[in-house]
Amino acid sequence: MLKNLLIAAALMTSIAVSSDALLAAGIEVTPTENAVDADFAVGKKAIDTKDWNAAIAAFSKVVARNPANADAHNFLGYAYRWTGKMDESFSHYNSALRLEPNHKGAHEYIGVAYLKVDKPDQARVHLAKLEKICGRSCEEYVDLAKAIADYKSQPPKKAKGY
Repeated sequence: MLKNLLIAAALMTSIAVSSDALLAAGIEVTPTENAVDADFAVGKKAIDTKDWNAAIAAFSKVVARNPANADAHNFLGYAYRWTGKMDESFSHYNSALRLEPNHKGAHEYIGVAYLKVDKPDQARVHLAKLEKICGRSCEEYVDLAKAIADYKSQPPKKAKGY
């Protein structure tokens, strides 16, 4: 009986870990590496709670240890965008894209950042890149296309997600 319970618990844990990795895979290009980094986990939790300064602190530690972590650069760009520090935001998004040119999350997020600074043509460049990377049905393409449509229908800097 105890053996069966242990096996069931192990299977449930395996399924939970696998589904988490699949969910993270859409935004992250190295979810397995990131899953074992405590600072990365702290940063993700801070992003989830919209504690942008804590996210910046955590992901800055990840980048200091591993400057080649495109995912950490992407999330740093995201957190900086929400604090209004656009130069830092673009710097980290561009680092993520230099490291991983097909990083879907970075293309989506930098596109939204370009909308925030009233450069919709640049956002459309990243939308086109997403179309080549993953087609029109991937979540990142759909989200950026919606942000661009919202931007067009509202006064600048007042579209959703800014």
